[in-house]
Amino acid sequence: MEQAQPTESDPDSSPSFWREQEMLLMQQVMGLVGKSLSPDVVLRETLHLLSELLGLNRGRIVLLDDDGKSSRIRYAYGLTRHEVERGRYLPGEGVTGAVLAHGQLIIVQDIDRDENFLGRAVERENLPSGPVSFIALPIRIEQKTIGVLACHRIRTRSRALADDLSILRILATLAGQLLQLQAMLEAKTRELEQQNQILIHALEHETARYGIIGTSPPLLRAISELEKVSDSTASVLLLGESGTGKELFARALHLASPRRDAPFIKVNCAAIPDTLFESELFGYERGAFTGASTNREGLFEQANRGTIFLDEIGELPLPMQGKLLRTLQEGTITHLGGKREIRIDVRLVVATNRDLEMEVARGLFRQDLYYRLNVIPIRLPSLAERKSDIHALALNFMSRANQANQRSVNLTQEAIARLEAYSWPGNIRELANLIERIVLLAEKPIVGLADIEKFMPSGEAASAAKALAESAPGAGAAANPGTFPNVRPYAPAGSHSAAELRQALAQCGGNKSRAAQVLGMTARQFAYRWQKLALDA
Repeated sequence: MEQAQPTESDPDSSPSFWREQEMLLMQQVMGLVGKSLSPDVVLRETLHLLSELLGLNRGRIVLLDDDGKSSRIRYAYGLTRHEVERGRYLPGEGVTGAVLAHGQLIIVQDIDRDENFLGRAVERENLPSGPVSFIALPIRIEQKTIGVLACHRIRTRSRALADDLSILRILATLAGQLLQLQAMLEAKTRELEQQNQILIHALEHETARYGIIGTSPPLLRAISELEKVSDSTASVLLLGESGTGKELFARALHLASPRRDAPFIKVNCAAIPDTLFESELFGYERGAFTGASTNREGLFEQANRGTIFLDEIGELPLPMQGKLLRTLQEGTITHLGGKREIRIDVRLVVATNRDLEMEVARGLFRQDLYYRLNVIPIRLPSLAERKSDIHALALNFMSRANQANQRSVNLTQEAIARLEAYSWPGNIRELANLIERIVLLAEKPIVGLADIEKFMPSGEAASAAKALAESAPGAGAAANPGTFPNVRPYAPAGSHSAAELRQALAQCGGNKSRAAQVLGMTARQFAYRWQKLALDA
């Protein structure tokens, strides 16, 4: 390589020679980029190649400091350590400062005759005695000048100045791209480190013992109430909107109690048909009904010495409410088809998003059972009440979804701010589902503000969901029976009048299940309302 080095002693080099040198330089530079995108590696070696192959000596890359008020040499070849340290410039100061300030190429034909040339980094006595030129080009990122690529050029060389400028422009563009990529990686690394710190803090926080993420005052208040009653055997009633994490709180109560090593049984009352409630909860004897070929333990027996969680307790049929009350009062159960009482020791936790007092007033829920369950009511805050927890929750769901689906998707701070601004009528469940959808469908690993808008509920759909969730009696889906919401909300018992029930039933040709769907209710809810309003079928 040294034999091909163009110097003033080789003034008659042919154009073909310089083309070969240019091609060799570009091959070497691209090879470096293929091995490493680190500016420290690529840029320093690029300046070395400029000197060795093209005779553009003492190359340096000057970059703005973080404050943007000064600059200094960051990468150089052919300069001593002291010369690099002297290479500091203010915007507009000297040739280098002028390029930084105005973003324009500057060519100094003879440094000895240009009053703007400072000669600060390299003293004139250390340069060749003949005419020396200085070329300085701006390095840009997104149309903003962030640095300068500069070098000395011996004027006695046979190589055309235009050819040198073409190569330098290419390398200045490459330097800008490498520096931009490095800035993006550094910013992403800082963001991930911040996210990791948040997750570590959440895991170390006392609330994370139960898998409950968040530190907002309403959440901590609910957890404090939970821990205060964890050692007792009294029934606990968890209140709150759908999707606020009642099952997680019920399990947390179990884990915080002395029963933590015993079974935790969860039951969704809305998912059990009316005819199977008694056999599911209390078990049955052989021959109790067709198909009962063996004895079977009920869920209460399976939860003996532990905790049983009855979710959606408002869906429990009236006949079963009486049997549940007797179980709570006596501490015993009787199998379906059996006569022997079986003693059990169970901590009962129930949850509902319905207004049980209104259900009691309507006659849809037993008053004595309500008082028995309402010993220790704990209200769980909605996600709208704990906005400060959305960041940690989103990162937690993102981490789980990435791990489960072998993806690596992350949110920018702007995207998280958009999540925090949304009302979340579906609460934590809606947030978890949205994050999973983003992880599965995102087209790039970093999801920004513009990208996340494609996944957020539309304004019309979100407004409709919010209106349905907050609807007063007589409002909501019944106002327009032909409209079907995407997600059926739980409506209070007085949400529909007798006239609205009749209208929906008539519209559906007497089909009560279809009428219930039109009004946004379950068939059981429609039947209760129909019965209590004393309507004629």
